[in-house]
Amino acid sequence: MKSYADQLEIIRRGAVEIIPESELIEKLKLGLPLRVKFGADPSAPDIHLGHTVVLNKLRQFQDLGHHVIFLIGDFTAMIGDPTGKSETRKPLSKEQVEANAGSYKEQIFKILDKHKTEIVYNSHWLEKMSLMDVFKLSAQYTVARMLERKDFAARFEGEKDISILEFLYPLLQGHDSVHLKADIEIGGTDQKFNLLMGRTLQQKAGQTPQVVLTMPLLEGTDGVQKMSKSLGNYIGITDPPSEIFGKTMSISDPLMLRYYELLTDEPLEEIKALHPMEAKKRLARRLVARFYDKKEAAAAEESFTSVFKKGEVPREVELFTAGHPKMPLLDLLTESGLAPSRSEAKRLVQQGGVSLDGKPITDEKAIVTLDTEKTIKVGKRKFLRVKNG
Repeated sequence: MKSYADQLEIIRRGAVEIIPESELIEKLKLGLPLRVKFGADPSAPDIHLGHTVVLNKLRQFQDLGHHVIFLIGDFTAMIGDPTGKSETRKPLSKEQVEANAGSYKEQIFKILDKHKTEIVYNSHWLEKMSLMDVFKLSAQYTVARMLERKDFAARFEGEKDISILEFLYPLLQGHDSVHLKADIEIGGTDQKFNLLMGRTLQQKAGQTPQVVLTMPLLEGTDGVQKMSKSLGNYIGITDPPSEIFGKTMSISDPLMLRYYELLTDEPLEEIKALHPMEAKKRLARRLVARFYDKKEAAAAEESFTSVFKKGEVPREVELFTAGHPKMPLLDLLTESGLAPSRSEAKRLVQQGGVSLDGKPITDEKAIVTLDTEKTIKVGKRKFLRVKNG
């Protein structure tokens, strides 16, 4: 195991806060494997690069010889984490949670070492709590302290509903840390209140409190908003290799360095010395190789070069079968999934972002005749073959 100073340098990389760092140093000086907890509610089936910021930090802890506990919040997902929500979130059904949890388990081992990861489900202990247990847990915190949370305070001031159930969520997350006897808990900056709750409840339970490590929320490909599937600025780890490569190549140079810092362990000074285009290709290759393999990374780069530098159509393009021999362009774009809505499809056409068999289409009222198979291109990266069924 590395010295505590060497470990601390690796752990600090990309971290926003370590609370308190002095306690982390004392734990590292013991030279023993620490129990590092991360909890994820399986609220959606897919993981994108924003989620992997924390997973990458967990992998670093594994490589340093520590024990990672990946907690799947199957019980708490049915309550719904209120963090950052402006209104009460609808809880998920048990069936949705189970399906998403299965998907999570398949995806996280693209980053984590399967043989060094303990997977636990908080339903195993939370479902066994009696009503008296819940009363005792609730008595350990006050409403006034709960309203110190920014999102709760904002909703209270705005006279928006806050359910008692939502107040229980941070308590249950903190109780998970007590049950697991966590030494460290990692989460995004938006989880700071909940992570500190674990420290509070561990102290009340007579345990040595966990150290809290917060990681930043990764900006999406637009470089402005946090990465989100709903905003369309995400890179999914199950996206096709060509999509991962192409989306990575589209990000700005400053954002590229941030991705290197949070998603890799490569020396930043070495990256800064490279030409930005070469550095970006290196990042794109690395990401594709991580989620697929080096062969797929090389093929994705070749495809990118052909499409963007030579103006060619990718060799593998998905086929969409339309239900009519003639379709309004806007309908074709939305039904095929090339545009999320008619308004977005209209905007794309008006801005010259749509072409059919290599010819730009600027008429939003155009009718596409599918007497033969055609290729639609949207933006710089999206291609689709279409034909009449």
